[in-house]
Amino acid sequence: MTERTIRACVIGWPIAHSRSPMIHGYWLKKYGIAGSYTRQPVRPEEVAAFLGSLRERGLAGCNVTIPHKEAAFAAAAERSAAARAVGAANTLWLEDGRLAADNTDSFGFISHLRASVPGFEARGCAVAVLGAGGSSRAVVHAVLDAGAAEVRVFNRTRERADAVARHFGARVKPHDWAERVDRTREVRLLVNATSLGMTGAPSLDMDLAQLCEECVVFDLVYVPLETPLLAAARARGLAAVDGLGMLLHQATPGFEKWFGVRPEVTPDLRALVAADIGSG
Repeated sequence: MTERTIRACVIGWPIAHSRSPMIHGYWLKKYGIAGSYTRQPVRPEEVAAFLGSLRERGLAGCNVTIPHKEAAFAAAAERSAAARAVGAANTLWLEDGRLAADNTDSFGFISHLRASVPGFEARGCAVAVLGAGGSSRAVVHAVLDAGAAEVRVFNRTRERADAVARHFGARVKPHDWAERVDRTREVRLLVNATSLGMTGAPSLDMDLAQLCEECVVFDLVYVPLETPLLAAARARGLAAVDGLGMLLHQATPGFEKWFGVRPEVTPDLRALVAADIGSG
């Protein structure tokens, strides 16, 4: 009797850039699991039909990336507290024949932050978040859950920052983009949750001279690994955290759901993905 192969995938449009198959493929090999994890391009108008046919396609579940996270949330019958808090889903699986959804970006963010800066504690602190999209919401949820006293959200379109504040409540304060220097003087954590600084995107124009010496700077961008923001933070002697570890850590809950093993984020895995990013 042959061992059943468990299949999962990542969907998006486009999807060729995704490093998720490299991450999950590494774990499948490491743990000797008979499984596969592939990329699946899915057009926006086809998302609901695709997610409704996971069983017929022989899939245990899937990851979801841009631009399908909100559609995945809407399609699910069961949603985790994190998915509800963020309003988007990136990890799906079948549970008693029903589509279940989670958002593991918050978990990935806080896990990588704690691993990178073991002494950091968000409880009671002020946190600044640049951006008001899905990634920003995941970060806001993570730091509120960790006990942050106040989260200041700065966005180029003020209305989107206002919407994040309405969604999360009184501890979240919306601000104009132009206030991002004056309003970050005493924050203990500054997070770039925009695409600014990513390869091919405009740079993030952000002065760091006003930040306190204890401030941690976290850039969700991981292509390139060393963004201008992180280089400036290190030049100031501040703790700097890149976005690659968040990508690795957010993948662990889904792998466990589909393949039955809780995988470990190791230096070898990070080096493998970092080398691929560097060669891209």
